[in-house]
Amino acid sequence: MNIGKDITILKAMTVPELRAKYAEVFGEETRSWHKEFLIKRIAWRLQSLAEGGLSERAKTRAAEIGNDADIRMRVPKTPGNAAPDRTFIGEFHISPDKRLPMPGAVITRDYKGRSILVTVLPKGFEYDGTVYRSLSAVAKVITGTHWNGFHFFNLIKRGAHA
Repeated sequence: MNIGKDITILKAMTVPELRAKYAEVFGEETRSWHKEFLIKRIAWRLQSLAEGGLSERAKTRAAEIGNDADIRMRVPKTPGNAAPDRTFIGEFHISPDKRLPMPGAVITRDYKGRSILVTVLPKGFEYDGTVYRSLSAVAKVITGTHWNGFHFFNLIKRGAHA
């Protein structure tokens, strides 16, 4: 077998053809539709079949390592199996106003020689350690006069109609 030639042929195949080839060489269907992944896996399998797999020493060492580790190859299909100490489950709020970036983003503006940084929160805006309900309130604190917060921070889309 010429592995280099086989790999060149694999690269010219379509994803459905690669999935069929995968089933042929592994004896089972694949869930993947990622072309590069399929090419690498099939090429590895063809090389393994042509030149032999792992040595007995390598297999023994892999078994030793595997016995010490709790390895999960795929995420469980049933929902709600998240580890409570590593996963936060909560509501995700998307702002109904399309002019605002997502919560966590920082809005910046230079004003009278200083840089203004405002963090967008799920319900409000944080500026200088204080949380405000609107950008207009932040703009008023900064300038001392009433401003439309979207105009002050230049979040109005040009040419957009109300």
